Amino acid sequence: MKIGTDIIHIDRIEKNISKYGNKFKERFLSHEEIAMAQKAETVAGLWAAKEAISKALGCGIGEQLSFHDIMIVKNQKGAPAFTLSQEAQTIHRIKESSLSISHDGGFAIAVVVVVQH
Repeated sequence: MKIGTDIIHIDRIEKNISKYGNKFKERFLSHEEIAMAQKAETVAGLWAAKEAISKALGCGIGEQLSFHDIMIVKNQKGAPAFTLSQEAQTIHRIKESSLSISHDGGFAIAVVVVVQH
């Protein structure tokens, strides 16, 4: 079992959205995630989630795992969950996972737990 966490200032995300618009979001979000993330705090939460996932997998965002290899979804109860691209799943072999995202006081935070085969 491995744990990853990340925290980010929502202002940082707001500034990038103001400066670059959708181009900023497209750098790390899928079209489905962009549709889900209308508020800056949601975008910040998705950023933190993808960073936390990469940390739990021990590789960071880079050669073995890109932002676009990670897809954040909501389950039937509205709780966040994630899937990996087929290539990333082959490399990282996730058996079970849990993701929590929260925002308050100008920050967004995410915590993830993964169990690998």
